Amino acid sequence: MERPQPDSMPQDLSEALKEATKEVHTQAENAEFMRNFQKGQVTREGFKLVMASLYHIYVALEEEIERNKENPVYMPLYFPEELHRRAMLEQDMAFWYGAHWQETIPYTAATRSYVRRLHEVGRVEPELLVAHAYTRYLGDLSGGQVLKKIAQKALDLPSSGEGLAFFTFPNIASATKFKQLYRSRMNSLEMSPEVRQRVIKEAKSAFLLNIQLFEELQGLLTQDTTDQSPSATPGLHRRESRRVQEPTAPETPRGKPKLNILSQAPLIRWVLTLSFLVATVAVGLYAM
Repeated sequence: MERPQPDSMPQDLSEALKEATKEVHTQAENAEFMRNFQKGQVTREGFKLVMASLYHIYVALEEEIERNKENPVYMPLYFPEELHRRAMLEQDMAFWYGAHWQETIPYTAATRSYVRRLHEVGRVEPELLVAHAYTRYLGDLSGGQVLKKIAQKALDLPSSGEGLAFFTFPNIASATKFKQLYRSRMNSLEMSPEVRQRVIKEAKSAFLLNIQLFEELQGLLTQDTTDQSPSATPGLHRRESRRVQEPTAPETPRGKPKLNILSQAPLIRWVLTLSFLVATVAVGLYAM
């Protein structure tokens, strides 16, 4: 016997998911990584990390969508031309990591956990795939567009959109109308109350996976700053300002022994200074 739904539970699946994930959605938005992003405090290294994670996530999600594209539990939501992100993310990977990006992009532990769950759902519980598609694609069409503008400004990216292909949906003329269509298709899915509750639970889990990812990325960036990695530009600037001043020796009264050997050897001082500047330029190119 099916249990009656509480009066407070919206009848439409899309509304039920929105209502049930409000709290965890807010938690995701308030993760330190996302708070900084929304303030425009995003570095190239941080943006590259999150984009690489998104690549792995969407490859897994869309592999499972393709596996279940004819399965009634997902078929009404199959919009590959309009929504799928893999091809766009491949463009972004080439922009951020170069021609050999497939050999160099990072694959973090939290990203692996997210990918593993997507494959489990697609292979064992495909009726839950709607929860991940809802969480990702509708988010990309909503808040993702705001993040695109923030990243473009903060990172001084080309107005042509290079490096931000992920956020572009060329086959969707109106995001608002498409989201309405997508929600209506979600609401048309036939599922028992038990499956409906599992879908709602999975949507919450999807947000938690995102939160874990954001926390991990923030930790990696914080560690990188603490370690004064060569990729941390401010650290380079601080080291440069200290080192450039070192060759300057204090003047000593005439006739007294000079304390600094560099003051006795201008040529050595010149060579050392030039060597430091060359090294600084080399490290700077590496960090770009």
